[in-house]
Amino acid sequence: MKVMVLVKASQASEAGEMPSTALFEAMGKYNEALVEAGIMLAGEGLHPTSKGKRVRFDGASRTVIDGPFAETKELVAGYWLWNVASMEEAVEWLKRCPNPHEEAGEVEIRQVFEMEDFGEAFTPELRDREARMQERIREKTGG
Repeated sequence: MKVMVLVKASQASEAGEMPSTALFEAMGKYNEALVEAGIMLAGEGLHPTSKGKRVRFDGASRTVIDGPFAETKELVAGYWLWNVASMEEAVEWLKRCPNPHEEAGEVEIRQVFEMEDFGEAFTPELRDREARMQERIREKTGG
């Protein structure tokens, strides 16, 4: 199963403060362990929301909202995409993670939907279309 691991923002990450060299080193070793175990599919840190935008949808209307955004504890500072056997395995891997912020914080794990999770609404035609799109993405990105 695929899971997305969401590193919640902190006041420091929202202020654009960079992690220490020691934290970069610890995270690098942790990421290497994830890669060696065949768990890590992707992972990146995100710039603070002051450099971000949101688009609000209301029917046919679209409104662009400039960052920064309030409620730091609800914002995302980075992510991993992992391939694990179970949610329990993801939790065990996350427990080994260095603290991403050098202060109290949270990291959230969410399961990624697979085609079979959508049931009958995701018709064979839609499944074929999705498979073709995924193949095209691999061709375009070399992945």
